[in-house]
Amino acid sequence: MKWSVGIETQGDRVLSREEIVELADAVAASSGIATGIGTNRYGAQLLVEAGTRDEAIEKAKAEFARAVATAGLPVYPVVRVEALGEDEDAEGFGGGNGGDAGQDEDAGQGRDARGGKDVGGGKDARGGRGDGG
Repeated sequence: MKWSVGIETQGDRVLSREEIVELADAVAASSGIATGIGTNRYGAQLLVEAGTRDEAIEKAKAEFARAVATAGLPVYPVVRVEALGEDEDAEGFGGGNGGDAGQDEDAGQGRDARGGKDVGGGKDARGGRGDGG
């Protein structure tokens, strides 16, 4: 089954557009998008193939760690992990899983590095604006 896994970290300095574009390039192999331009957070939404939610989270964490290293980003603590299976109803989904963190109060405020939709309406790395939908 395919899973969409969101991972977000938070640290002590603001990240540049170039840094998040590097992360976006690194997660592209996993059909991923990256967020975090101009904030002290960065993250990614990744697609993984897994039999269970826990397996999906572990696979996504491993891919995310590889992408962070490839992009040369500082390693920040994970503050949010969410996984949604392709057969789950997005509206009925209750939030984070995996033991790292629950749902994040600031979810949707990130900025997208590859033109993916940004529910917060933030600026993406290519200069466009998220359309919120």
